[in-house]
Amino acid sequence: MITLLLQLLIAHLLGDFVFLPSSWQAKRKELGFGSIFTFLHPLIHSALIIILLRDGQYWTIYLAVYISHLLFPFVRMFLERQLNPRWGFGLEQLLHGCMIGWMTSWFHVLNSDCHILYSTETLLFILAILLLSTVSREVMKLWMSKWTMEEDDQSHSLKEAGATIGVLERLFVFGFIILNQWQAIGLLIAAKSVFRFGDLSRARDRKLTEYILIGTMLSFGLAILVGVFYLKVTHDLDLSQQRK
Repeated sequence: MITLLLQLLIAHLLGDFVFLPSSWQAKRKELGFGSIFTFLHPLIHSALIIILLRDGQYWTIYLAVYISHLLFPFVRMFLERQLNPRWGFGLEQLLHGCMIGWMTSWFHVLNSDCHILYSTETLLFILAILLLSTVSREVMKLWMSKWTMEEDDQSHSLKEAGATIGVLERLFVFGFIILNQWQAIGLLIAAKSVFRFGDLSRARDRKLTEYILIGTMLSFGLAILVGVFYLKVTHDLDLSQQRK
Protein backbone atom coordinates (compact mmCIF):
# COMPACT_ATOMS: atom_id res chain seq x y z
CA MET A 1 0.00 0.00 0.00
CA ILE A 2 2.80 2.45 0.86
CA THR A 3 4.46 1.73 -2.49
CA LEU A 4 1.28 2.68 -4.35
CA LEU A 5 0.98 5.84 -2.27
CA LEU A 6 4.57 6.87 -3.04
CA GLN A 7 4.12 6.19 -6.75
CA LEU A 8 0.98 8.33 -6.90
CA LEU A 9 2.67 11.14 -4.97
CA ILE A 10 5.75 11.11 -7.20
CA ALA A 11 3.63 11.11 -10.36
CA HIS A 12 1.61 14.04 -9.02
CA LEU A 13 4.66 16.08 -8.04
CA LEU A 14 6.36 15.43 -11.37
CA GLY A 15 3.24 16.42 -13.29
CA ASP A 16 2.42 19.54 -11.26
CA PHE A 17 5.89 20.89 -10.49
CA VAL A 18 8.30 19.54 -13.11
CA PHE A 19 6.35 18.98 -16.33
CA LEU A 20 4.06 22.03 -16.14
CA PRO A 21 5.64 25.04 -17.90
CA SER A 22 4.51 28.47 -16.77
CA SER A 23 3.40 29.22 -20.34
CA TRP A 24 0.89 26.35 -20.11
CA GLN A 25 -0.50 27.75 -16.87
CA ALA A 26 -0.85 31.20 -18.41
CA LYS A 27 -2.72 29.84 -21.44
CA ARG A 28 -4.98 27.76 -19.22
CA LYS A 29 -5.84 30.78 -17.10
CA GLU A 30 -6.44 32.92 -20.17
CA LEU A 31 -8.46 30.52 -22.34
CA GLY A 32 -9.83 27.94 -19.89
CA PHE A 33 -11.30 24.96 -21.72
CA GLY A 34 -10.45 26.70 -24.98
CA SER A 35 -6.76 25.93 -24.48
CA ILE A 36 -5.24 22.64 -25.62
CA PHE A 37 -2.95 22.72 -22.57
CA THR A 38 -6.01 22.36 -20.33
CA PHE A 39 -6.44 18.85 -21.73
CA LEU A 40 -2.75 18.07 -22.37
CA HIS A 41 -1.61 18.58 -18.79
CA PRO A 42 -3.96 15.88 -17.34
CA LEU A 43 -2.75 13.51 -20.08
CA ILE A 44 0.81 13.96 -18.82
CA HIS A 45 -0.33 13.05 -15.31
CA SER A 46 -2.10 9.95 -16.57
CA ALA A 47 0.96 8.95 -18.62
CA LEU A 48 3.19 9.26 -15.55
CA ILE A 49 0.81 7.06 -13.55
CA ILE A 50 0.79 4.47 -16.36
CA ILE A 51 4.61 4.44 -16.45
CA LEU A 52 4.86 3.97 -12.69
CA LEU A 53 2.07 1.45 -12.17
CA ARG A 54 2.41 -0.53 -15.43
CA ASP A 55 -0.81 -2.45 -14.89
CA GLY A 56 -4.11 -2.31 -16.77
CA GLN A 57 -6.15 -3.11 -13.65
CA TYR A 58 -5.61 0.47 -12.48
CA TRP A 59 -7.64 2.04 -15.30
CA THR A 60 -9.91 3.69 -12.73
CA ILE A 61 -6.88 5.47 -11.27
CA TYR A 62 -5.81 6.68 -14.72
CA LEU A 63 -9.30 8.05 -15.32
CA ALA A 64 -9.58 9.64 -11.85
CA VAL A 65 -6.17 11.31 -12.26
CA TYR A 66 -7.15 12.76 -15.63
CA ILE A 67 -10.49 14.13 -14.42
CA SER A 68 -9.06 15.58 -11.19
CA HIS A 69 -6.24 17.38 -13.00
CA LEU A 70 -8.69 18.64 -15.56
CA LEU A 71 -11.06 20.19 -13.00
CA PHE A 72 -9.04 21.04 -9.87
CA PRO A 73 -6.94 23.80 -11.57
CA PHE A 74 -10.16 25.71 -12.18
CA VAL A 75 -10.94 25.44 -8.48
CA ARG A 76 -7.52 26.96 -7.85
CA MET A 77 -8.15 29.81 -10.31
CA PHE A 78 -11.49 30.57 -8.68
CA LEU A 79 -9.93 30.66 -5.20
CA GLU A 80 -7.07 32.84 -6.43
CA ARG A 81 -9.57 35.39 -7.70
CA GLN A 82 -11.70 35.23 -4.57
CA LEU A 83 -8.92 34.96 -1.98
CA ASN A 84 -5.22 34.90 -2.96
CA PRO A 85 -2.66 32.63 -4.72
CA ARG A 86 -1.61 30.93 -1.49
CA TRP A 87 -5.15 29.74 -0.71
CA GLY A 88 -5.66 28.63 -4.30
CA PHE A 89 -2.42 26.64 -4.35
CA GLY A 90 -2.94 25.11 -0.91
CA LEU A 91 -6.52 24.00 -1.41
CA GLU A 92 -5.83 22.60 -4.88
CA GLN A 93 -2.99 20.48 -3.51
CA LEU A 94 -5.22 19.41 -0.61
CA LEU A 95 -7.82 18.19 -3.11
CA HIS A 96 -5.16 16.24 -4.99
CA GLY A 97 -3.93 14.80 -1.70
CA CYS A 98 -7.45 13.62 -0.83
CA MET A 99 -7.77 12.06 -4.27
CA ILE A 100 -4.44 10.24 -3.87
CA GLY A 101 -5.50 9.01 -0.43
CA TRP A 102 -8.78 7.68 -1.84
CA MET A 103 -7.04 5.90 -4.73
CA THR A 104 -4.49 4.37 -2.37
CA SER A 105 -7.16 3.03 -0.03
CA TRP A 106 -9.10 1.62 -3.02
CA PHE A 107 -6.16 -0.55 -4.15
CA HIS A 108 -4.02 -2.35 -1.58
CA VAL A 109 -1.95 -4.69 -3.70
CA LEU A 110 0.75 -3.69 -6.16
CA ASN A 111 2.97 -6.27 -7.86
CA SER A 112 5.82 -4.10 -9.09
CA ASP A 113 8.29 -4.32 -6.21
CA CYS A 114 10.63 -6.64 -8.07
CA HIS A 115 12.77 -3.90 -9.55
CA ILE A 116 14.95 -1.60 -7.46
CA LEU A 117 13.62 1.45 -9.29
CA TYR A 118 10.17 0.68 -7.92
CA SER A 119 11.25 -0.23 -4.41
CA THR A 120 9.77 1.68 -1.49
CA GLU A 121 13.17 3.04 -0.43
CA THR A 122 13.94 4.42 -3.90
CA LEU A 123 10.50 5.97 -4.28
CA LEU A 124 10.77 7.56 -0.83
CA PHE A 125 14.13 9.11 -1.75
CA ILE A 126 12.74 10.49 -5.04
CA LEU A 127 9.78 11.92 -3.16
CA ALA A 128 12.10 13.69 -0.71
CA ILE A 129 14.16 15.22 -3.54
CA LEU A 130 11.02 16.50 -5.26
CA LEU A 131 9.78 18.03 -2.01
CA LEU A 132 13.13 19.74 -1.42
CA SER A 133 13.47 21.14 -4.94
CA THR A 134 10.50 22.18 -7.03
CA VAL A 135 7.81 21.83 -4.34
CA SER A 136 9.68 23.77 -1.64
CA ARG A 137 10.64 26.44 -4.18
CA GLU A 138 6.99 26.98 -5.07
CA VAL A 139 5.92 27.00 -1.42
CA MET A 140 8.59 29.56 -0.53
CA LYS A 141 7.72 31.73 -3.52
CA LEU A 142 4.08 31.82 -2.46
CA TRP A 143 4.86 32.37 1.21
CA MET A 144 7.41 35.16 0.61
CA SER A 145 5.12 36.89 -1.88
CA LYS A 146 3.34 38.59 1.03
CA TRP A 147 6.41 40.84 1.34
CA THR A 148 7.87 42.95 -1.45
CA MET A 149 11.36 44.41 -1.60
CA GLU A 150 10.90 47.17 -4.17
CA GLU A 151 14.01 48.97 -3.01
CA ASP A 152 16.20 45.94 -3.74
CA ASP A 153 17.83 46.31 -7.16
CA GLN A 154 17.62 43.04 -9.07
CA SER A 155 19.40 44.30 -12.19
CA HIS A 156 22.79 43.09 -10.95
CA SER A 157 21.53 39.69 -9.82
CA LEU A 158 21.62 36.45 -11.80
CA LYS A 159 18.25 35.24 -13.06
CA GLU A 160 16.67 32.72 -10.64
CA ALA A 161 19.86 32.82 -8.53
CA GLY A 162 17.99 33.04 -5.23
CA ALA A 163 15.73 30.10 -6.03
CA THR A 164 18.68 27.99 -7.20
CA ILE A 165 20.67 28.77 -4.05
CA GLY A 166 17.65 27.81 -1.96
CA VAL A 167 17.27 24.44 -3.68
CA LEU A 168 20.97 23.68 -3.30
CA GLU A 169 21.07 24.57 0.39
CA ARG A 170 18.02 22.39 1.10
CA LEU A 171 19.64 19.46 -0.70
CA PHE A 172 22.83 19.99 1.30
CA VAL A 173 20.88 20.09 4.57
CA PHE A 174 19.01 16.91 3.59
CA GLY A 175 22.29 15.17 2.79
CA PHE A 176 23.81 16.21 6.11
CA ILE A 177 20.76 14.92 7.99
CA ILE A 178 20.70 11.47 6.40
CA LEU A 179 24.47 11.26 7.02
CA ASN A 180 23.88 12.27 10.66
CA GLN A 181 26.15 15.30 10.30
CA TRP A 182 24.01 17.87 12.08
CA GLN A 183 26.99 20.06 12.94
CA ALA A 184 27.59 20.62 9.22
CA ILE A 185 24.21 22.38 9.01
CA GLY A 186 25.52 24.99 11.44
CA LEU A 187 28.59 25.46 9.26
CA LEU A 188 26.35 25.90 6.22
CA ILE A 189 24.32 28.59 7.99
CA ALA A 190 27.54 30.34 9.04
CA ALA A 191 28.91 30.20 5.50
CA LYS A 192 25.71 31.68 4.08
CA SER A 193 25.81 34.45 6.68
CA VAL A 194 29.35 35.35 5.62
CA PHE A 195 28.38 35.59 1.96
CA ARG A 196 25.27 37.57 2.87
CA PHE A 197 27.18 39.93 5.17
CA GLY A 198 27.33 42.63 2.50
CA ASP A 199 23.54 42.64 2.20
CA LEU A 200 22.89 42.36 5.91
CA SER A 201 25.32 45.15 6.82
CA ARG A 202 23.82 47.69 4.45
CA ALA A 203 22.47 50.47 6.60
CA ARG A 204 19.66 51.35 4.20
CA ASP A 205 17.08 49.05 5.81
CA ARG A 206 16.31 46.43 8.40
CA LYS A 207 13.60 45.12 6.07
CA LEU A 208 16.13 43.39 3.82
CA THR A 209 17.77 41.74 6.83
CA GLU A 210 14.42 40.47 8.10
CA TYR A 211 13.43 39.29 4.61
CA ILE A 212 16.67 37.31 4.19
CA LEU A 213 16.43 35.79 7.67
CA ILE A 214 12.82 34.70 7.16
CA GLY A 215 13.68 33.12 3.81
CA THR A 216 16.72 31.36 5.25
CA MET A 217 14.91 29.99 8.29
CA LEU A 218 11.97 28.84 6.17
CA SER A 219 14.27 27.11 3.68
CA PHE A 220 16.30 25.35 6.37
CA GLY A 221 13.14 24.47 8.28
CA LEU A 222 11.58 22.78 5.25
CA ALA A 223 14.79 20.84 4.61
CA ILE A 224 15.04 19.67 8.23
CA LEU A 225 11.37 18.67 8.24
CA VAL A 226 11.76 16.56 5.09
CA GLY A 227 15.03 15.07 6.35
CA VAL A 228 13.59 14.04 9.72
CA PHE A 229 10.51 12.60 8.00
CA TYR A 230 12.73 10.60 5.63
CA LEU A 231 14.81 9.19 8.49
CA LYS A 232 11.69 8.28 10.50
CA VAL A 233 10.02 6.45 7.61
CA THR A 234 13.19 4.59 6.56
CA HIS A 235 13.79 3.59 10.19
CA ASP A 236 10.24 2.22 10.47
CA LEU A 237 10.69 0.35 7.19
CA ASP A 238 13.90 -1.24 8.47
CA LEU A 239 12.20 -2.33 11.68
CA SER A 240 9.27 -3.86 9.79
CA GLN A 241 11.66 -5.79 7.53
CA GLN A 242 13.64 -7.08 10.54
CA ARG A 243 10.44 -8.36 12.16
CA LYS A 244 9.63 -10.31 9.02
